[in-house]
Amino acid sequence: MAITQTQNLNIPCSNRYPGVRQADPPSSPDRMLLPELVLEATGSNAYKCYQCIKCTSGCPLADQFDLAPHQVMRSVQFNDPVVLESRSIWLCASCQTCTTRCPQQIDVAGVMDALRIESRRRGIEPAVPEIARFNELFMRCIRIFGRAWELGLATAFNMALRQPLRDSKLGRKMFARGKMKILPHFARGRAKPGARSGSAAENPNAVGYFPGCSLNATSVEYGKSVKSVAHALDIELLEPRDWVCCGSSPAHATDAKLARLMPMKTIAAVEQMGLATLTSPCSACFSRFKQAERATRENEAVRGEISAALDYEYQGSVEVRHLLDVIVEQTGLDAVSKRVTQPLKGLRLACYYGCLITRPAGVTAAENPEYPVKMDRLIKALGGQTVEWSRKTDCCGGSLAISKTDAALGLISNIMQDARACGAEAIVTMCPICHLNLDSRQGEAVDGPALPVFQATQLMALAFGQNEKGTALGNNLVDPKPYLREKGVLA
Repeated sequence: MAITQTQNLNIPCSNRYPGVRQADPPSSPDRMLLPELVLEATGSNAYKCYQCIKCTSGCPLADQFDLAPHQVMRSVQFNDPVVLESRSIWLCASCQTCTTRCPQQIDVAGVMDALRIESRRRGIEPAVPEIARFNELFMRCIRIFGRAWELGLATAFNMALRQPLRDSKLGRKMFARGKMKILPHFARGRAKPGARSGSAAENPNAVGYFPGCSLNATSVEYGKSVKSVAHALDIELLEPRDWVCCGSSPAHATDAKLARLMPMKTIAAVEQMGLATLTSPCSACFSRFKQAERATRENEAVRGEISAALDYEYQGSVEVRHLLDVIVEQTGLDAVSKRVTQPLKGLRLACYYGCLITRPAGVTAAENPEYPVKMDRLIKALGGQTVEWSRKTDCCGGSLAISKTDAALGLISNIMQDARACGAEAIVTMCPICHLNLDSRQGEAVDGPALPVFQATQLMALAFGQNEKGTALGNNLVDPKPYLREKGVLA
């Protein structure tokens, strides 16, 4: 679908932002106009943007951008190639706030992805080279091993920065807490259907399970506690054999087709297992699965592309659900409450959802994308108390905590300080990236004593009377045991 550079453009040229030129024609036949590029990549008509600035007002990193999100959109409207040289398209954390709040339903986060990819295609040097390098190394790791090897990735990235001892203190602490896997796991084949037992066929709580690359390493406490809780609630977690990484943020920042194909390998395997639900405890994985499944189901061209790559025609029978939804809605809070033997009485907790469990609502179908309450309801079912606070869906920086640490520290500081100001004594998450960033970086971001950061499944295991193996509290970087003992929840 072609569009003209004036279609639906409501703002006269005289009101352009300084430095934004009249539309430049493509310099070669293989270069589309930027509005056409955006339309093809995201399905969004850039000319629908009428500069309401909601994307910029909600962007957590706008103060670090050289072009604010609405200016990025304006540059696209005028086909101004300067946007391909901007810091903004690289610093974007893909938190989906802009996409969620756009009144014209423009996928602004997707626009940032499309511009990054086009910038590299045209041979433009990245304005933030360390982020581009991290993405390249991440994807190289996936091509070699099939899954992210976090220790190898961190080492390679530090060497690329010529800072081999960068974060060495943190690395030693993570080794001591069992959060670094020394050797990689090889998963070179595509995800394949796993065996489905007779009990699983009869169990309505049997679900396809994608743990993600970090639950055996940097988020080992999450992986252990998820399995403990699932067993207690009779949720049967069935992993496809030889599953491969979902691609996380680096995939959709570098290759749109690969960003769809990698998640669809797992989704297709789950469908072939005869399972109606695929769940992941990782918010980034959940988001990539939701985005890929929706595009494959609704877009005929994408469906053909995926079918050809997998040699399998996806039937659209799999529902992707975050583990939080499986626990709260599919299993039910009544079942959770019945398992509680050690209520979390006295704990004052801030439930931190992060960006991607609920956003964008057009993809996740979340009821309350800006102020979710499901995790709060879960904690209350365990006997705990939650605080009301305004940053429960703020961005923690995601992978920027590694690739551009200084950019993420301000976001982490905002979250931690606001949680404290609202009376929280600890924070609860259901995302490996959010947990790692808050648990490992808060000492750099804020002054004062550190707050414990729990995975919700750790608190569930604790309330269910599970032992140290089930709760995995010893794997947290900020030791939560003194706080739990003070509150009389832990002996």
